[in-house]
Order: sequence, then C-alpha cells, then structure tokens
Amino acid sequence: MAKGVPAIVLAAGASSRLGEPKALVKWSNETLVARSVRMLQESGSSTIIVVTRAELQVDVMLECNGATVVVNPNPEEGRTGSLQVGLLSLISELGRTPRRVLVCPVDRCGWNSDTVSQLLQCKKNTSPVPSGHPLLLCDVEKVLTLAKSASLRDSLDIERVNAPGEHMNIDTPGDLEALR
Repeated sequence: MAKGVPAIVLAAGASSRLGEPKALVKWSNETLVARSVRMLQESGSSTIIVVTRAELQVDVMLECNGATVVVNPNPEEGRTGSLQVGLLSLISELGRTPRRVLVCPVDRCGWNSDTVSQLLQCKKNTSPVPSGHPLLLCDVEKVLTLAKSASLRDSLDIERVNAPGEHMNIDTPGDLEALR
C-alpha cells in the first residue's frame, strides 16, 4: 500500500486553546499520536517521523513505537517550521529527498488507512475530502524554502480527492468532548 512512502506526524503545537497536549489526548484507549503512528504503520509507511516540542519529547517517544521522534526547538514559529524539521530529519534518515511524503497533523484525526490508499494513487500534492488530512506532499523541496510561518494552503497547489474519513479538528475542549 504505502510501501516506500514516508510520513511525518506533526505534534509540536502548544495546544493553548485545548489546555492539554493534543498528541497525548486519549481516544478509544490510545493517544492521538499513537493512533497516527499505528495507522501509518498499518498503511505500510516505510519511515515515520514524529515532530514534537521539547517538553513532550519523552511522553511522545513512549507512545510512538517504531517511529523516530524529533524536537522542533522553535515550534511557536509555525506548523510549516515543524514540517521542515521533520523533512530534514527524514532526508537525513533516508539519505535522499523523498518524492512523496504523507503529512499528518496529530489534531486532524478523521482519516484511516482507506484514506491513505486513496491519496497514494495521486501524483501531486493532494488532500482528501471530507477529512482534509493527511496531506500527500509532493513539493518537498519547495516546502523547505518557505518561511516557517507560511501556510501550506496558501503556498502550494493542493488537489482535492474524495476519500473515506471525516473532518475532525481537535482544538478546543468542546472538540475534545465531541471526540469522546
């Protein structure tokens, strides 16, 4: 399925609106970060990088068996900055720049392995409808040149494809209550 397609899980946000680390939120007896890693492994992702913040590093590492956990030293600079940290780690681990990468924000958890299968049939930057994530990123080198605060949505051409899943965004206590 996703053999040879690496993935990056973005889990470095401050979670200020939620009031607790999103990566460590439990859903059906597993944390959101563990769920992301498990589902990527089940989809056959070859290499998985989880980007987190320094104060969560140990807790996230304990939840991410089989993934490499790296720290974004400046996560407040933006999500694209975290993605760049993950891409650089991935390039270092692979010894090359990958042509395609799955990008999975930990708080956008409405996708499943069928979503990934649908995305992997695409050859361009692609986001699934209705879940919105993960993103199949093909413009890796372009992302590395963007400002850390840049919006991928505004900086890249992203195609949309119908795929299984539902739109979920865990940002507030109300979103968390709806998840549970």
